[in-house]
Amino acid sequence: MEKVLNLKKYGKALWTRDLAKDIREELNNLLSGISIGDVVVIDATGVEVFDYSFANELFGKSLFGLGNEYPGKFLVVEGLTTYTRENLIKALESLNLAMIERKKGKVEIIGKIHPAYQETFKVIAAIKDSISANTLKDKLNINLTAANERLVKLTAMGLVRREKATSTAGREQFLYSALR
Repeated sequence: MEKVLNLKKYGKALWTRDLAKDIREELNNLLSGISIGDVVVIDATGVEVFDYSFANELFGKSLFGLGNEYPGKFLVVEGLTTYTRENLIKALESLNLAMIERKKGKVEIIGKIHPAYQETFKVIAAIKDSISANTLKDKLNINLTAANERLVKLTAMGLVRREKATSTAGREQFLYSALR
């Protein structure tokens, strides 16, 4: 399930930490109202620009709290302009954070992320269904330990979903998928 936070209702130009704090309160209410595995989409369609301090406050603080306050819930941003995307990326990079941007149904990671995790995410996002660590290992030509480490990191960052499943041998395993 998805809930949407439409930023346009706050204006075409979003400035200051104070405004972002007010919007973050609404975002937290949306996150509180969804179930584990669900997504809140921050829709920036119609917003022409927001400044670095706004992005830092709204996105940065929300992402910091996501794992602790709302584990298993996800944030996605869409509808970014060139200017809003640039300021959001700078804010995320300065905080060592990353998040999912959705454009025309496709997802990618923006912010600060190691190239190995970026590569891993791209493989997961290219698959329509879920992927196991063993399959990922083969696709990336890495060992199973490295595949598991990457998947654990991406899951902890709120960038991929992890679900329990049963292997063909009848053993418990985890499957990973990208948000759509």
